Amino acid sequence: MLHQPAKGDMMKKRAVTISDVSFSYDGVSALENVNLNIEEREFTAIIGPNGGGKTTLIKLMMGLLQPQMGSIVVFGVPPWSARRRFAYVPQHPRLDYEFPVTVMDVVLMGRLGSTARIGPYRSADRESAMRALDVVGCSNLYKRSFAALSSGQRQRSLIARALAAQPDILILDEPTANLDPTVQNDLYELLHELNKEMTVIIVSHDVGFVSKYVHKVACVNRQVVLHSASAIKGDVISTLYGEMNVRMVDHDHHSREP
Repeated sequence: MLHQPAKGDMMKKRAVTISDVSFSYDGVSALENVNLNIEEREFTAIIGPNGGGKTTLIKLMMGLLQPQMGSIVVFGVPPWSARRRFAYVPQHPRLDYEFPVTVMDVVLMGRLGSTARIGPYRSADRESAMRALDVVGCSNLYKRSFAALSSGQRQRSLIARALAAQPDILILDEPTANLDPTVQNDLYELLHELNKEMTVIIVSHDVGFVSKYVHKVACVNRQVVLHSASAIKGDVISTLYGEMNVRMVDHDHHSREP
């Protein structure tokens, strides 16, 4: 466990409320009239074509952008007031993989903003980082050079970096990109376990994963249409992506036509 839930947290609350939100870049619409509710400790997938507004939606949730119309509330407050309750694992982290740092050095980056602004990391920071590494199954790697890790170990370490901040909402952008199927499955199981303690939001094109692990799916293509995971069928995906030859791959790696 990364942290014990506070008294009264046993009852789920609304984590994110997005109401009638629109956003555009230089007059070009990115999102239109978006409504989306995400409950505490809910696992939500965001899917959609490139350029459909997925990244914009995530930035709005985290308070990195402000809606031009509508409102967003995170645990009852505006997103910019709740930024410390988020942790984000980007698809392309800005890291020099050859820079001589250890896994612990990378994970401790997750404590920035939670620790003192001046001076070395505190013992509490190191304890939090080690707990996060233990949760992702990488505590034995804390002294290892980050550059020497496999792609799967690197992704787990980056998730540990996010967990070290002790977030209530974990957002991941294409976390299984470029990972082999076995490593992908292991990572999905890890996210499933993390979801027992926190809200998990994942941007993914792995539609087979969606139906097995998540509670609901937000299909984003300028507008947002919400589906239960069980309702994600081939016709939904074909309409969303504008393709009639979309193939869905389930977790025993058998493809099926829409």
